[in-house]
Amino acid sequence: MTRPRPHNVSAGPAILPVEVLERTAEAIRELDLPGDTSLESRLSILEISHRSAAFQTIHDAAIDLCHEVLEIPRSHKVLFLQGGASTQFAMVPMNLRRADRPACYIETGVWSKKAITESKMLGETKVVASSAATNHDHIPAMPAPETYANASYLHITSNNTIYGTEWDQLPEIGSDVPLVVDLSSNVGSRKMGIERVALGYAGAQKNLGPSGVTVVFVREDLIAREPVGVVPTMLRYSTHAAENSLYNTPNTFGILVLRNVLQWMKGIGGVAGMGAINESKAEKLYALLDASSLYRAHAKVGSRSRMNVTWTLGGSDADGATKRFLAAAEAQGFCGLKGHRSVGGCRASIYNAFPESGIDALCEFMREFERKA
Repeated sequence: MTRPRPHNVSAGPAILPVEVLERTAEAIRELDLPGDTSLESRLSILEISHRSAAFQTIHDAAIDLCHEVLEIPRSHKVLFLQGGASTQFAMVPMNLRRADRPACYIETGVWSKKAITESKMLGETKVVASSAATNHDHIPAMPAPETYANASYLHITSNNTIYGTEWDQLPEIGSDVPLVVDLSSNVGSRKMGIERVALGYAGAQKNLGPSGVTVVFVREDLIAREPVGVVPTMLRYSTHAAENSLYNTPNTFGILVLRNVLQWMKGIGGVAGMGAINESKAEKLYALLDASSLYRAHAKVGSRSRMNVTWTLGGSDADGATKRFLAAAEAQGFCGLKGHRSVGGCRASIYNAFPESGIDALCEFMREFERKA
């Protein structure tokens, strides 16, 4: 008998669409690519060469879908790299820093702070805006243009998984300073002005696939920029761009799953269709939190994430209530609701693949828990 699937609200690696899981399971047994009669197409995705024609078909389709479905401009090169977003924290300043020009950052949480730390190791770095003073409960106002006018680039983190805040739209900063964006936890979730991004990167494990593959897209002129100082071969964007992400063995399995996820997204209307669904999901959960006397949302209105909803429980025994809530939630099949220690309480990561029926079930459970509390 097939057991019911848990409601997976883990922050990542995160939920994947069931049909993607089923299609990927078939590819683990045998690729069976339409129209491909080669021996490689009768092998598992786990054992084919990354130099084979069969994998090249998968790889090229994944790149094309990044442009089509995620709406990444054709003026940008799409790369599939390894090392996660954390490696990009170092690769960005290594490749984009210009002599006598600082790297500028807006600090909105743990991951932007980690990116700032890496940049400081490599040269002058300025934090031009921050929400740290209020425990990152909002997205700070854009600083005046003169604060970053002479920067090598301006870096932001579009969504903050731990604190549950998100940029409503990516900022327009003009063409003189490249906008660099860590899109790891909300890439593909809605339209947000991605055409404004000079360099974007996203670990796949939230919305695009499994851990181990990172989507990076870079404007062509930035790839041609000669780095300041010595940058190892593997850490140069130009290395991977010249070899179409095949300089060394890529994560072939992760790229196949990425392709499958993007095809699933295409079937429901791409980022526009995804955005409508995600807006509806988030609205239901925030409406419950705002109407409650037990639950309190961490993020301020106007900065709330549609991907990671964070809240705490009030009352004289908040810690005890939180433990009881989490235990009861797990008994009802909700997996991964415990909040990060920086905020405490609870966090529901409701990425693209999390169904609206799961939100309805969560809201019903939360209302019933509060009624009995």
